[in-house]
Amino acid sequence: MIRRGLFSLTALTATLLAQGIPDWHRAIPGFKIAGNLYYVGTADLAVYLITTPQGNILINSDFKEDVPTVRAAIEKLGFKYSDTKIILISHAHGDHDEGTGVIKNDTGAKLMVMDADVPQEESIARGRPGAKVDRVLHDGDTVELGGSKLTARLTPGHTKGCTTWTMQVQEGGRTLNVVIIGSPNVNNGYILVGNKDYPQIAEDYVKTFAVLKALPCDLFLGAHGAYFGMLAKLEKMKAGGPNPFIDSAGYLAYVSEREDTFRKEWAREKQNPGSRMGEK
Repeated sequence: MIRRGLFSLTALTATLLAQGIPDWHRAIPGFKIAGNLYYVGTADLAVYLITTPQGNILINSDFKEDVPTVRAAIEKLGFKYSDTKIILISHAHGDHDEGTGVIKNDTGAKLMVMDADVPQEESIARGRPGAKVDRVLHDGDTVELGGSKLTARLTPGHTKGCTTWTMQVQEGGRTLNVVIIGSPNVNNGYILVGNKDYPQIAEDYVKTFAVLKALPCDLFLGAHGAYFGMLAKLEKMKAGGPNPFIDSAGYLAYVSEREDTFRKEWAREKQNPGSRMGEK
């Protein structure tokens, strides 16, 4: 009962946050990032479309209410929503996965989720998708369709099964390494020291930063557009010139800043056992 209550609180928090962050639900036109990789999410909640001759892959769904926005973005780019064959997620929080069951029911796509996030993906608690997972993923597993291959990298902490997706795309005669960060963030309310529901949470964040720092990255993307300055880069792309999403330096700077923030909070909580992120 306590754990179910915590899950419901998480869902409620996501809903309240969404009400206060207009960009979470603001529609923007979908656009090509590079190669066969497209952005079809909202102004901040990222959804990625990978197109192939054998159908398409979606990473994330956003909230249920955002699914029509995602569908419209796909179709305005000239692709068919019904061609969605595989659905993946960055992590099991409602702002990224609440709509997965809707998309699965609409298209018949197969849902594939990192093992530790499967219980949350299949949960029917408030704010959870209640979607049956067709394939349970593990760290290093690959997802392949129509010549495209994505690798699931376990980057836990934000959730136990938080997943960073990597792939390669071809653009202008170059092979680009893509990194779509799941989340390295310690949200308000998180407990890093003495967390009874997730005892190894701090150690998992340490592992995550080690993984992220080791990944080769040309195209820097993430579960939220704000991670990688998406809206500003989109305006630069419209103006022409080099692809602004090719940003290795920005990737390294973001990971470094997020790790520094985590370590400062971890040190603070060690001095104040029982406190939560966001408490003074």
